[in-house]
Amino acid sequence: MDKTPGWFFLLIMAMTPTALWPQDLPSKPKPDGKVCVAMVSNMSPRTALVDRLTERLAKDLREDKIDAIAMDSSTTSDHKLHPTRENGEEAKSNNCDYMLLTQIVDPKTRPFDPQSPQISIGGKVPSIDASDPLGGSSGPVYRDNLQISFALFPMDRLKPMLDTVMLAQPSGSASQNLLTAMDRESNRVGSELKKK
Repeated sequence: MDKTPGWFFLLIMAMTPTALWPQDLPSKPKPDGKVCVAMVSNMSPRTALVDRLTERLAKDLREDKIDAIAMDSSTTSDHKLHPTRENGEEAKSNNCDYMLLTQIVDPKTRPFDPQSPQISIGGKVPSIDASDPLGGSSGPVYRDNLQISFALFPMDRLKPMLDTVMLAQPSGSASQNLLTAMDRESNRVGSELKKK
């Protein structure tokens, strides 16, 4: 049996510059990098104005002195956030350095998905929001949290430099509640991009 092909493969690998090999090293943030914000994906049964939420994310990032634009392509509906082909093509055409993916999920609709531990002291807190049409006069209304999953992907890496979940506690005004969650997300992304 001829072992020449095996030696030939090892010789080629040894001569390939390590810069061409895939790297799992964390990406160093570019403070002046451009962020493409993919359309927020709403995987919950509750209504959400995803175009408004997406624009809010991009606007908040711009107010934080980060070059950001809203994209037309949507965040994946998969549990694990990853860029889609459409996301990648649109981000490349816009010369972006990063892609921000966001997904709204009701944990009750995906009971078999891996869940992060939640701390609840004293059970659910009832809504006593005056704007809540079900709260107040008819008694307290108990609402479940929504999860906001988001990930920031550098364009030159397959792994996100930020991948996290936060809880949005719903109130009577769901749209206002989600806008506040988008503000919190943009603050987290902004601080990640400004790390030295």
